[in-house]
Amino acid sequence: MSRMNVADAALLVVDVQKGFDDADYWGPRNNPECEENIGRLLEAWRDAGGTVVFIRHDSTEEQSPLRPGQPGNAFKDVITGEPDVLITKHTNSCFYGEPDLHAWLQERAVQNLVICGITTNHCCETTARMGGNLGYDVQFVLDATHTFNRGDLDADQLVHATATNLNGEFATIVTTDEVISGEAQFFT
Repeated sequence: MSRMNVADAALLVVDVQKGFDDADYWGPRNNPECEENIGRLLEAWRDAGGTVVFIRHDSTEEQSPLRPGQPGNAFKDVITGEPDVLITKHTNSCFYGEPDLHAWLQERAVQNLVICGITTNHCCETTARMGGNLGYDVQFVLDATHTFNRGDLDADQLVHATATNLNGEFATIVTTDEVISGEAQFFT
C-alpha cells in the first residue's frame, strides 16, 4: 500500500445503497465479494489520504427501493465515515448530479478516477464512459462492482460485456488488490 499515490485521484463510491439488497425487486446478482472489496478500497484510500466521493441515487420512480425517504435509499453499512463530497443524482451518470461532479473535481485538480459501486453496467459504466470522455484517467474496479441478471443475460455476462466495452477506450479494468497494492496504471 505504500506505493499508492492518490494525490490527484478520487475514489468514486457509486450507489452502494441498501435498496439494492431487495432481491424481489432486482433479481439475482453476481459478485458476493463486492461490498467487502468496496470496504477494503475505502479503508485503503482513506489511509492514503485520498479524496472520497460518495454518490447516492435518489430515484424518482414510485416503486423503487432507492427513493428518498425509504430505508433502501440509505447507504449500506460498509459505507462508513464522511466523504469529501456527497453527490445525489436521479440518472445513471454521476456527472449529472448535485453538486456538479465535474466542476467539483476540476476545482481540486483531480485527473484520475477510481470507480466502484452498484451497478456495474448502469451507473458505474455510464460514469466511467463520461469520465473517459471528459479526459479523466479512469480505473474501473471490476471486482468492487456488482449487477443483476437482465433479460436473457446473467449478471456475469453483463459484467464481461462492460469490461470488454470499457477497457482500453474509456477506462482501465483493475482489481481491488491492484489498486490497494499500487499496481493500477496511474499509481505506479
